[in-house]
Amino acid sequence: MSKQTIKIAAVVLCLVALAVIVPRGNSFVVLLVTRALAFAILAMSLDILLGFTGLASLGQAAYFGVAAYLTAILANRYGFGLHWDFWLMVPLGMLTGAALAAIFGLFAIRATGTYFLMITLALGQCVWGLAYRWNSMTGGDNGITMKGGRPQFGLDLTNDVTFFYLVFAFFAATLAALYVLVRSPFGKSLLGIRERELRMKILGYNVWLHKYVAFIIAGAFGGLSGVLWAHTNGIITPETVVLTTSVDALLMVVLGGAGTLVGAAIGSAIVFGLREFGSTLVPWWQYVLGAVYVLTILYLPMGLMGVPERLRQWRATQKKRTTKNLASVPS
Repeated sequence: MSKQTIKIAAVVLCLVALAVIVPRGNSFVVLLVTRALAFAILAMSLDILLGFTGLASLGQAAYFGVAAYLTAILANRYGFGLHWDFWLMVPLGMLTGAALAAIFGLFAIRATGTYFLMITLALGQCVWGLAYRWNSMTGGDNGITMKGGRPQFGLDLTNDVTFFYLVFAFFAATLAALYVLVRSPFGKSLLGIRERELRMKILGYNVWLHKYVAFIIAGAFGGLSGVLWAHTNGIITPETVVLTTSVDALLMVVLGGAGTLVGAAIGSAIVFGLREFGSTLVPWWQYVLGAVYVLTILYLPMGLMGVPERLRQWRATQKKRTTKNLASVPS
């Protein structure tokens, strides 16, 4: 069996274990994992930019928040998204995220490095400003509380376990879709752009178009995450689109391992776990989370998914040292 097959099998086993173990926990654990899975989709969408294209964005919360607000507004005003038409809300949220990313991308993709980071930050803050100031539409600082409960379409989604399985299915489908994307020729082109953009231009690739398409795809899945988050959280406020949300997604990707997809999900689980359980143990849990980030960047630049590779390198180094020492011993 190839290494890739073993990795896929390990991921599938972890997903099966998650689907079996989580529903056996209490309602708090089920809801926490559900929220982490919904947010993990946002982190994976950002990984398409950061890990596979080399674009560090601080505006991913914009697509997440716009789709979440759209879901809440339509649900409260027209009942849209609370019954069978939930399945129309999902593609609508993705289209909204993709459309906003298509507009933002026209400005952001022309920049690189720090300039790209700052432009996405500015664009994301524009969305936050609208959410905060447009009181008649977004409710301002009070936000929007979704009325009518969770969607109903033959399944009792008021049940936390049932709703967990719905979000879990979307998460698994997103992971599979993005995996196919990054393994495709288009995904390989993105990796080439990340490693050596100038060479890709010399080879005749339309680098700007590849980046632009990746930017739109990331926006679409960010919108999907926003739709699920609206139903999971039940209330949408400007905090949904604040800079901290984008930073959280970015740090989740770095913590788990950029360019791995699964690492983004692992980062999401760790961050949500530390926030919810760490805050009950110590009042300074933010410092613990910050220390985890710093230690990861310093000693695990490839994130937690890079631990096996670091162990292999350490074992190889130890083996070389042992061989060298044995060779230096006089016979």
